[in-house]
Amino acid sequence: MYTIDGIAYAGEPKAPLKVVAVYPLSGWKLRLRFSTGEVKIFDFASLLAAPCFQPLKDFSLFAAVSLDHGVPAWCGGEIDIAPEKLYQDGVPEGDAN
Repeated sequence: MYTIDGIAYAGEPKAPLKVVAVYPLSGWKLRLRFSTGEVKIFDFASLLAAPCFQPLKDFSLFAAVSLDHGVPAWCGGEIDIAPEKLYQDGVPEGDAN
């Protein structure tokens, strides 16, 4: 059992999910290696319509992705995306065809 902010939880705390490597691919996709050791491909194209991600329609800007404490980020950290979203919606590399 462990406690966070006065709330008791059963079991052991999980380490936060992080992206440990990111590589941009053509078609607005990202190849991601997670702290779990898994590699997934995330298709970013459907998110480009969201106002916060519209600057990434410029592929050269999209390709300039970097990691900020385990979180993929662009524009010096002004744009980022949660590792949990990428993990949940990403496709295992071998299945991404």
